[in-house]
Amino acid sequence: MQLKKILLLLLFGFSILGMAQAPELTPLSKISVITCGPGSELYSTFGHSAVRVEDSSLGINAIYNYGTFDFTTPNFYMKFARGKLDYTLARQSFPYFLKEYEYENRWVKSQELKLDLTERQQLFNFLETNYLPENRDYKYDFFYNNCATKIWDILKEVYGDKLVFDKNFQQQLYSHRQLIRQKVKINSWSGFGIDLALGSVIDDVATPKEHMFLPDYIMKQLDVAQLNGEPLVAKSKTLLDAKPADNGSSFFFSPELWLIVILIIILVLTYFDFKNNTRRRWLDFTLFFTTGLIGLLIIFLWFFTDHSATAGNFNILWAFPPNLIIAFVVAQKRGPNWVAKYAIFLAALIVVSGVLWTLGIQLFSPLILAIWAALIARYLFLFWSYHKPKIA
Repeated sequence: MQLKKILLLLLFGFSILGMAQAPELTPLSKISVITCGPGSELYSTFGHSAVRVEDSSLGINAIYNYGTFDFTTPNFYMKFARGKLDYTLARQSFPYFLKEYEYENRWVKSQELKLDLTERQQLFNFLETNYLPENRDYKYDFFYNNCATKIWDILKEVYGDKLVFDKNFQQQLYSHRQLIRQKVKINSWSGFGIDLALGSVIDDVATPKEHMFLPDYIMKQLDVAQLNGEPLVAKSKTLLDAKPADNGSSFFFSPELWLIVILIIILVLTYFDFKNNTRRRWLDFTLFFTTGLIGLLIIFLWFFTDHSATAGNFNILWAFPPNLIIAFVVAQKRGPNWVAKYAIFLAALIVVSGVLWTLGIQLFSPLILAIWAALIARYLFLFWSYHKPKIA
């Protein structure tokens, strides 16, 4: 009985020690960077990166995951929308982690790092220190501080100048928007929404390092990076293959189809308004109110959030915020005469948007052309209608 008490005390003491500092790794230990393929949900479309620590002698097989957040955070949705939500480093059992990706049918690849025992211990110590409650939270940024960029950042912090970045790892450089489009289809509601919400700041060509906000590119960089003048990666292997799946989406549910349908409806209704010398005020109200509401959202994302990618969004030219108020003016049977000039002004703003697109200042979604065509047609009709007497 006395021996049992002593053992319990020793175990308790070791647990306290384990909380204070990381255990000493053995020569059998390994540290790898794990890259995971894309999933079917928007948040998983871009893939994932994490660090795995193994030591069979100590029974360690853990994944250090910088891509988690707490749904129970107070004001979660508001903080998420404003870019003020903290992400956190999680430590998980690697077999459990791998089971999740098997269930989601996502490939998983491993790059074992060529580190000596001292270097492995340095990185392990850093991860364990970073996992402490007072250290594990960080300010997330989709392009500059996410689960993938964290990998290079922590390696650089641990190994300093001994770790050398290869600027030529990517033969062709892309803009941030082009990089997003490598993962998200343009003709998808998520792709359309991203192009609508993100501004011109993401249309500049990304630097080689900035490409690494995508896990695929951090994996490519690790393959060519050097530590102490030698390749950083000792060996690579595939831990999990994704099974073939039909990821094609039906054209019936695509934004292209429904935006074309909306365009046709607006053109047909406008034609009959013109032919019958009438004006559907509810249609004008809907178009003005909707574009104004979208413009208000763009202002919110641009000026009232911490999102770095939503600045300089020239979608605000066609989704003009004052339309939210003018909607109630055009809903009147006969509003003030300046509405006609205002309609021409709005049509001109759409033309300016097209010029900005042509000059490459901001790339818009090609799907937006249907909306622009519908709006211009209605604005021109509105101008005409205010110059015609007896509009019903």
